[in-house]
Amino acid sequence: MGRRTFDRSTSPESNIFDMRTGKPLEKSTKPVICERIRFYREQRGMEQRTLANMVGVTANAVCNWESGRFRPDVNLLPNICDALQITLYQLYDLDDPSVKYTAAEEMFMDDYRKLTPGHRYAVRVITRNLLQVQHVENCREIHKLTYFEHRLAAGVADPNEFEDSGVPICVYDNTLTRRADCVFNVSGDSMEPEYPDGCMVLVKRISDSGDLEPGDIGAFMVNNEAFIKEYQPDGLYSLNPAYPVMRFSEFENVYLIGRVIGLLETEDVAREDDVERYAELHPEFE
Repeated sequence: MGRRTFDRSTSPESNIFDMRTGKPLEKSTKPVICERIRFYREQRGMEQRTLANMVGVTANAVCNWESGRFRPDVNLLPNICDALQITLYQLYDLDDPSVKYTAAEEMFMDDYRKLTPGHRYAVRVITRNLLQVQHVENCREIHKLTYFEHRLAAGVADPNEFEDSGVPICVYDNTLTRRADCVFNVSGDSMEPEYPDGCMVLVKRISDSGDLEPGDIGAFMVNNEAFIKEYQPDGLYSLNPAYPVMRFSEFENVYLIGRVIGLLETEDVAREDDVERYAELHPEFE
């Protein structure tokens, strides 16, 4: 008879020992490590096949671990922890001696240790649900504006056609961004010191020049190029006195895009991870 061999990714259930008592587990008892692998895998939203690829085993091996039929080979434990982004203590549901708890946390942990495995699982489920609710409550409101670079696409003859030339930019909601329709990037130093080179300005779209008062800062398109300038009846002025006035001419096409209502600060541009979470909570955002 040939010699029987075992997959090195697993060990027979009869060799499983309780980490707390050192005694062998009954065959009918699913090792805590098996439950914890499944718990953390599902918490990460990870498929069995994905975990298997990261650890270097087959998907069938992971299935056997989680069912309690086999346990992982001890040499694979570091890889499993790395893949699930947990510690070995977490994998075995043990207290990490390096972690210090407050008195209130110690009291909670004492009560938690007295619970049955089923009740412990219920506590973890409730905790995850509360964290999700808390995340929703703390999630900042985000909305999209249209971002335009300094030079617009060729052939644009009307400011109402700008939407096709811009790209979406996600910003956090505040009193300024809530009023804005689009964002322009300032190029050059002609509007310094108030609007330095490279800054982004928030613009409220208006189509009637009568809505713009002399001295207001507006976004204009002159001969297919966008400018941020101070409006005066006789032309467009730069805040930097080194630049000449752009006088209105019957030979030039000048369109008013909107009024500049303020600067878009870097911290007001929504982070990518916040945008992804917001989109998950608000499917209509996409």
